[in-house]
Amino acid sequence: MRRPHLPARLPVDPFIAGLLATVAVAALFPARGAAAPLAEAASTGAVALLFFLYGARLSTREALDGVRHWRLHLTVLACTFVLFPLLGLAAHALVPTLLTAPLYSGLLFLCLVPSTIQSSIAFTSIARGNVPAAICAGSFSSLIGIFLTPLLAAGLLGNSAGGFSPDSLLKIVLQLLLPFLLGQALRPWVGGFLVRNKKVLGRVDRGSILLVVYTAFSAGMVAGIWHQVSVARLGALMLVEAVVLAVMLLVTWYGAKRLGFDRGDRIAIQFAGSKKSLAAGLPMASVLFGAQASLAVLPLMLFHQMQLMVCAVLARRRARDAREDAGESGDAGRTGAQPAAVERVAEVSRAVRHRAPRAR
Repeated sequence: MRRPHLPARLPVDPFIAGLLATVAVAALFPARGAAAPLAEAASTGAVALLFFLYGARLSTREALDGVRHWRLHLTVLACTFVLFPLLGLAAHALVPTLLTAPLYSGLLFLCLVPSTIQSSIAFTSIARGNVPAAICAGSFSSLIGIFLTPLLAAGLLGNSAGGFSPDSLLKIVLQLLLPFLLGQALRPWVGGFLVRNKKVLGRVDRGSILLVVYTAFSAGMVAGIWHQVSVARLGALMLVEAVVLAVMLLVTWYGAKRLGFDRGDRIAIQFAGSKKSLAAGLPMASVLFGAQASLAVLPLMLFHQMQLMVCAVLARRRARDAREDAGESGDAGRTGAQPAAVERVAEVSRAVRHRAPRAR
């Protein structure tokens, strides 16, 4: 019998710890009175800066280079923007017995945001999957999500996310799409600077998101919306999210097998198609939900940490299975069996982790 292997430590993301600390600061010292408009203006500027940097750093050429593997990319996009939203819509049956309406809106919004890039690639590499496919799939999802997520949220969430009113669409264009397109346009001139200063700009990314979270949770504290959430409701939310994650992990793995993908592609599909981007979702929520953003982002924050912990264990299990299938003998006919190929995958992964936007 094989002994179960667990990672040496579960990946408690330092960024998540920073988010929780920011929530605590907002609870103790919320922005009130004259400070509230200043915090809101700073948050608006931070969101615009984030999407400008996303646009300036995201290589559309790299993403388009992977279009030849179109079946895999369409599968990941269908999981991210079709299956996830369908699960979110089905969860409406749990209102109001398990979930309150605001928590359900946050859960549905979670199902609409794009996939991650960095963590999907990292877990695909650990599991000895198709890393180049994960790179392209994550890039496609992020690029399309910039446009598709706000439109899906406006259509499916209705008044809770602003609907299709001219004001809400103007916010989407000015705070999300316009900075992103400006970053893409200026990429030939600023791309080199961003590469040379990626560590500093990574801190700018995280700092901007923390500012967005502080502003959102401050507004929630001032409005008193946290009195609407009980410990039992939070427990129910985590249970529902665990079910959603389990369903997507099963569907992406066995569904990809039914579609005829090999093991390496199935791993890329599973990790890219079952995960959601906290870095992209937080600033979008601040634009779409306004004063209700604090409750709207809570499901996404919980899901993000849950997916990291579960996928870390799963990736190591996939890697161990690959070694055992190969018999540790270098069998060239099985995924992950060639040490040289595995080393090349690891090198690609390390290069991508340096290049990809942080906090994803």
